[in-house]
Amino acid sequence: MGYRQHLVRSILAIRDAGGVGLPDGTRATVRPLLVGRSEAKLAEIAARHGIEDYTTDLDAALADPAWEIYADFLVTKARATALRKAITAGKAVYTEKPTAESVDEALELARLAKEAGVKSGVVHDKLYLPGLRKLRRLVDSGFFGRVLSVRGEFGYWVFEGDWQPAQRPSWNYRAEDGGGIIVDMFPHWNYVLENLFGEVRSVYAHASVHVPDRWDEKGERYDTTAEDAAYGVFELDGGVVAQINSSWTTRVNRDELVEFHVDGTHGSAVVGLFGAKIQPRDATPKPVWDPDVEDAHDYDADWQKVPANDVFLNGFRQQWEEYLVSYVLGTGYAFDLLAGARGVQLAAAGLESSRTGAKVVLPALTLE
Repeated sequence: MGYRQHLVRSILAIRDAGGVGLPDGTRATVRPLLVGRSEAKLAEIAARHGIEDYTTDLDAALADPAWEIYADFLVTKARATALRKAITAGKAVYTEKPTAESVDEALELARLAKEAGVKSGVVHDKLYLPGLRKLRRLVDSGFFGRVLSVRGEFGYWVFEGDWQPAQRPSWNYRAEDGGGIIVDMFPHWNYVLENLFGEVRSVYAHASVHVPDRWDEKGERYDTTAEDAAYGVFELDGGVVAQINSSWTTRVNRDELVEFHVDGTHGSAVVGLFGAKIQPRDATPKPVWDPDVEDAHDYDADWQKVPANDVFLNGFRQQWEEYLVSYVLGTGYAFDLLAGARGVQLAAAGLESSRTGAKVVLPALTLE
């Protein structure tokens, strides 16, 4: 994700486009510095993409005023320490989620950034997917009337690694290494729900280890210690109920790897990564339950495709551009470390709910 989406599809794309446009007509340019542990790998990537600067010394990079923004795509367990160092060094920060391994640590990072006066940004990439941008339009236009419920299906089959290599890293399935689908996906669901429908007020979740035996990148068997599926029910502000299944142990029978079905009093919509279709109230069929007669009605044909009416940039790049403009202009940025902390809070509450069997209420997080 760090290499392909953030470096190649975002930063280098912005660099090659001559930067991002500012309101006064000028452009803010970017000059990346690669930081990693292997100098040979860094040199190879730098040569491949025409990048002048790379280093294995993060401390020296943070001490150099030439570099203004620290972007973090480390594994979760290493993230908070690195972010803390960057903030202390006075760098603006931009990071993947989850921002930390605990709510307290996530809030500490948000407070540190506020006290240091540095701008922070947390990846909210799902909001920039073409399908969810169409959904944003539907919400803003009032298409749904009163939103009643949201049902989400995310997932696909991740091979165990024995007879076919797994398409996800093995640490994803080890709790001791920060793995688990709740930690990975609930922060996404938090910002999707709160930005489209309302803040999450409570969660009931059930986590499962459906496939206990997996094989790692070296072909060695290991025990799955982190959940590979989670089934969550979320109560939102305004009474909206969301139910989202997240699974790496399901075979896809839908149009896209993630889909949300939204029902409102005036209409319904089904959106995925790219597509969106709607069924307004006055075009809704009137099914009648009759188990004795085979139903020949084509329900799929009752839906209308939502046009793009726009050219959508890669979602990661779009968010990077917005963050960079906000950084240059010194304007407020909503997707900051406090927003990231709310994602960590939802993941922690989901794990608690699964462990205790209880619905967990989420208190509002503040930096006071």
